[in-house]
Amino acid sequence: MDEIGNLFHGFAVALTLPNLGFMLVGILLGVLIGVLPGLGGANGVAILLPLTFSMSPTSAIIMLSCIYWGALFGGAITSILFNIPGEPWSVATTFDGFPLAQKGRAGEALTAAFTSSFVGAFFAVLVITFLAPLVAKFALKFGPAEFFGVQFLTFASFIGMTKSPRFKTLAAMMLGFALAAVGLDGVTGQLRMTFGSTSLLKGFDFLTAVIGLFGLGEILLTMEEGMSFKGGKAGINARVVLDTWKQLPRYWATSLRSTVIGCWMGITPGGATPASFMSYGIAKRSSKNGDKFGTGEIEGVVAPETAAHAAGTSALLPMLTLGIPGSPTAAVLLGGLLIWGLQPGPLLFVEQKEFVWGLIASMYLGNVVGLAIVLTTVPWWAAILRIPFSIIAPVIVVVCAVGAYTVHNSMFDVGMMVVFGVVGYVFKKLDYPLAPLVLALVLGDMAESSFRQALLMSQGSLTVFWSSPLAAALMSIGLLMLFWQQLSRLWRRQPAS
Repeated sequence: MDEIGNLFHGFAVALTLPNLGFMLVGILLGVLIGVLPGLGGANGVAILLPLTFSMSPTSAIIMLSCIYWGALFGGAITSILFNIPGEPWSVATTFDGFPLAQKGRAGEALTAAFTSSFVGAFFAVLVITFLAPLVAKFALKFGPAEFFGVQFLTFASFIGMTKSPRFKTLAAMMLGFALAAVGLDGVTGQLRMTFGSTSLLKGFDFLTAVIGLFGLGEILLTMEEGMSFKGGKAGINARVVLDTWKQLPRYWATSLRSTVIGCWMGITPGGATPASFMSYGIAKRSSKNGDKFGTGEIEGVVAPETAAHAAGTSALLPMLTLGIPGSPTAAVLLGGLLIWGLQPGPLLFVEQKEFVWGLIASMYLGNVVGLAIVLTTVPWWAAILRIPFSIIAPVIVVVCAVGAYTVHNSMFDVGMMVVFGVVGYVFKKLDYPLAPLVLALVLGDMAESSFRQALLMSQGSLTVFWSSPLAAALMSIGLLMLFWQQLSRLWRRQPAS
């Protein structure tokens, strides 16, 4: 009851006219940031952070968090319309979202994505509201072994539940691990596979790779296939939105499962990107239409979007309660809190009640306002599909180049984007899956660091990964997922008793 009373007080703070204005501006800026490939929620919040220094901490954090919500919503737009992930966590959305757009069902895909995003974020905010003390204690139990367990579970789920040939999946994943290893070794400080290039000291940037693999790769493939968008006459209106809403309740189990996965990965923190991949992989395995995933299934859009938003939102919980950011954007927001003289932690809920509960109330309101804005502007985004490919393709290439350049303000990244674009084209021509490569590229470095830190703590003993109930459970489930196909075959061969 105390939480409910505090929440109502938070709504009184968030519903003041200035804060509502900051909320609206934040959502619009966030959607724009999400649409532009390479910018990202963390970069957008970091760029706009100085603008908030003259505001009160409550108004500033409301505006910045709403930029985050808008970026979460906006990342799905270019993923579905152009197969270019606006955000890293939108990669999994392209697998079924883009095929839906090619079939002329862009409206359904966008509506499903936005609505699923709303659902995932809403339940994550409920978790923040009512389970903060319990979750904070749980997150403290995570060490290197537990972090590696989460990452191992993600990789194992993808390998064990893939419908693609396992050799191709493993080959793509191994290439991703190799690319993730380039640069400065985080444990020993040695250089690896830089070949004397100072530009490779930090390795390959994930966003640069994704823009090239998905953006340029798709452009090259489309040019070869006839210079036209398939399904370019997709029309969207209120009827499409309502019809899509009528379909979504049948995927309630997928939404619930994806929400749990997302909240888990956001709090632990695993992150929105692995949450979206894991949720998509499990949904593909569990669905009766799993063999159709990748060809344009609404469920294939619902799963990753729900999980990504649940993870992205719940990542703020450890940041507020422990001062441990659960995502890059949460880390930027943490920096903002420190600049404003606020110290995240349990005492923040006691000493700064107005600030904390005003922020939580703005999460509810920002989520609702964000859904309304993106749904009402859907026709504007869908209209882009009607522009001739010969006009829009150069624009997309320029946007990709700008996005790659803004990551580190380096022309080297633009060149690497072109290289990754050719790799993406070759992978698609040879029918190799891109998702395992991308997954290994984003998680490979973190998984390696967690693995080596755990082994250093145990003096080289692998038993460290089964030394705690939590780590043992994660590793055991990961092994089960890894050998799921073989175990399923053995189970089917068992004679009925």
